[in-house]
Parts: sequence; structure tokens; C-alpha cells
Amino acid sequence: MKICQVEKPLVATNRIPGLEHKHMKVVRDGSAQMVAVDVVGSKPGDWVICVGSSAAREAAGSKEYPSDFTIVGIIDNWQPEQAEQ
Repeated sequence: MKICQVEKPLVATNRIPGLEHKHMKVVRDGSAQMVAVDVVGSKPGDWVICVGSSAAREAAGSKEYPSDFTIVGIIDNWQPEQAEQ
């Protein structure tokens, strides 16, 4: 699992059938930007918990789902400065 911050929604109108109704977000993990499927309804600025690999596919709804990064939780209270101490 990784802690990331949601930057903005990602809109892609042309999608494969399995991605039709899933929301996608641009998230930042340190200096790297990634795209994550959002199954919890996060908004820009939220700190979130993300999972990757087969856990991401299952969290998105199916082992057959074509995702390798999924947001699975919104963190209620976390300051990044606390993590560095």
C-alpha cells in the first residue's frame, strides 16, 4: 500500500468496455504522478491509501479488471510532516 495525494480527476472519454463507469484520478507519490482508479470517491487534495498489482484489480471490482493502481481509502487526518519525523 502507498499513501498518495489526489491532484485532479482524469477524464478519458474513449475507454475499453471494462473501464466504462470507473472514475480515475491523478495522484502523486512523492515526485511521481500516477493514474489510479477511484472506487471511494476522493477529491483533489485528499490523502488516500492506494494498492497496486492484483490487489488493485480486485479492489476495482474484479480480478479481470485492467487496473494496476486503485484508491481504496481516504485518510481522515494525516500530515506528511509527521511521517518524516
